[in-house]
Amino acid sequence: MKIKRLYLFMLQSFVPLFVMTFFICLFIVLMQFLWRYIDDLVGKGLEISVIAELFFYAALTMIPMALPLAILLASLMTFGNLGERFELTAMKASGVSLIKCMRPLIVLMAGIAIAAFFFQNNVLPVAQTKMYTLLLSMKQKSPELEIPEGVFYDQIPGFNLFVKEKDHDTGTLRQIMIYDMSKGFDNAAIILADSGRLAMTEDKTHLFLTLWSGESFENLTEAAGRNTNVPYRRESFSNKEILLKFDANFNRMDEEGMRNQYVGKNISQLQASIDSLSARVDSIGTSYAALAAGEPFMGLTNTRTVLDDNNERVTERVPDVSMNQPLNVDSIFRGSSSGYRLTYLNAALTRARRQKQDYEFKGLTISEERRIVRRHAIEMHKKFTLSFACIIFFFIGAPLGAIIRKGGLGMPLVISVFLFIFYYIIDNTGFKLARDGRWDIWEGMWLSSLVLLPLGIFFTYKAVNDSAVFNRDAYANFLRKLIGKREQRHVEMKEVVMDEMVKTEALEKLGQLVENARRFLNTSPERQSYTDYWLHGYSRTALKTLAADEEDTVHYLSNSRDKKVIGMLDFFPILRSLWLYHPTGLQWVGWIAIVIFPIGLPLWLAGRDAQRRLRKEIMTVADTAQRIIGILNEKIETKQ
Repeated sequence: MKIKRLYLFMLQSFVPLFVMTFFICLFIVLMQFLWRYIDDLVGKGLEISVIAELFFYAALTMIPMALPLAILLASLMTFGNLGERFELTAMKASGVSLIKCMRPLIVLMAGIAIAAFFFQNNVLPVAQTKMYTLLLSMKQKSPELEIPEGVFYDQIPGFNLFVKEKDHDTGTLRQIMIYDMSKGFDNAAIILADSGRLAMTEDKTHLFLTLWSGESFENLTEAAGRNTNVPYRRESFSNKEILLKFDANFNRMDEEGMRNQYVGKNISQLQASIDSLSARVDSIGTSYAALAAGEPFMGLTNTRTVLDDNNERVTERVPDVSMNQPLNVDSIFRGSSSGYRLTYLNAALTRARRQKQDYEFKGLTISEERRIVRRHAIEMHKKFTLSFACIIFFFIGAPLGAIIRKGGLGMPLVISVFLFIFYYIIDNTGFKLARDGRWDIWEGMWLSSLVLLPLGIFFTYKAVNDSAVFNRDAYANFLRKLIGKREQRHVEMKEVVMDEMVKTEALEKLGQLVENARRFLNTSPERQSYTDYWLHGYSRTALKTLAADEEDTVHYLSNSRDKKVIGMLDFFPILRSLWLYHPTGLQWVGWIAIVIFPIGLPLWLAGRDAQRRLRKEIMTVADTAQRIIGILNEKIETKQ
């Protein structure tokens, strides 16, 4: 019963956040869609219902981009809130592991992944077909008629219209200039008018222009014939009416053309198209290869047409011509006159250029067909990558939220955006490599999943084992250990001492520490050669033993009530087992470093410097211990 309540609690914590973040992410990607196509929508006089329909289909199309980001952000926020309120700590203290806490959400993610697959396969092709068809229809719609003042207006097909000023109360246009290029530039006509008025016909397919007090000029190039002088016609009018073709209606395109594209097909249709297109590419390649094989060489064809037993025409290969000696083409060429030689060269060059263009065209044809096959294969892989990405992002977000233990929208939003941008860059890179044929389709489309999968496994492992992934002190200690940065010891006198220090035992520990320090110095040469450094170095095992002996002595002496002794403890350096003292404990690795001498030389020099500093620290340990021994002996003699 408790486990079931826990499952219900986890679902109640995750689902509202997931719904909220999903619609937020969907809104963000829709705004990106709006800014991308804003120029095709503004100024067209489109109805609100048409724009709403476009955004509905666009929202369905953007779900594959918003869903993984929403899962990542919701899982981060959910487990971050639980960690911040110490609810995860309480669950773990009750014996409930992190995986058990995640179990209901894992089942939910599996359901979302299955639903995402069916959405990609059944719903998305229809939504993409309708959205792109509607978008192309909007692009082809003529813009809403709005004649500006003082500039040429070119949105009427075949006409450029200039209006100096407009009367906004009556709609009268003044100082009108019209360039009529509907019959071509050579037959252009110019119309000037003092004023006029523009109106739309009831069916919104034509413009009715009424002009007053003007002139028109028109070239009559077609009537000129072969004469060099081109006549023109001039006309003066007091009232002139012109009907211009201008379709202001919104006309929907047929969806059949877009439905036959790769964006409008499900898996079975994509597979059928890939098979048919691949067979077509193979047949085209076979035919091109046959044409290339049958190309005449040196004016001789290698095939001939004969009649078979059934009196039908068939093509067979001509046997190779046997020659007693090779044909000396250079002698034939030199034996001709200079005029013939030039003719031969020009003919050969022309033929080579023609064949090159022919082969380039055939290559472009094959490349285009293969590109279409790749786009179909890419679309088929997308049906599966979305579902897998949803699961991966959950196994990144949930453990990461449990590790950082920060709820709300601040830190989770920053991490989510960073990870999603990283995912989007990798996914887009793999897509382009697959689209251009540089990688196999499955390699490019699954690249982002293969990169993020180890990240999800790593975060899940660290969260289950309560590892300090984002612990600043852990990384600081690691860097200290790596670069050898010294730590300062600080020992304060205890107000309450539970275990009093015994001077005789303290002297024994200090004497043993001095003996161990000197033994280490005697067994570790002050300057090691390049070979000795890589094969032997300083014994890190002995160093760890000495460091443990030092820490035990300092801990015991910290129970002293003597201020001088406590003050002297700060002089004990903290001994570290740096890898520079002996980079490797494997003999064969050391021999490799010895062989590649130039590469191992800088490390040897840095190691010698680290060993020199270590010897000074160990000498300080022995010297400090001797001084404390002197202080303790002085106290004993004073009491005696």
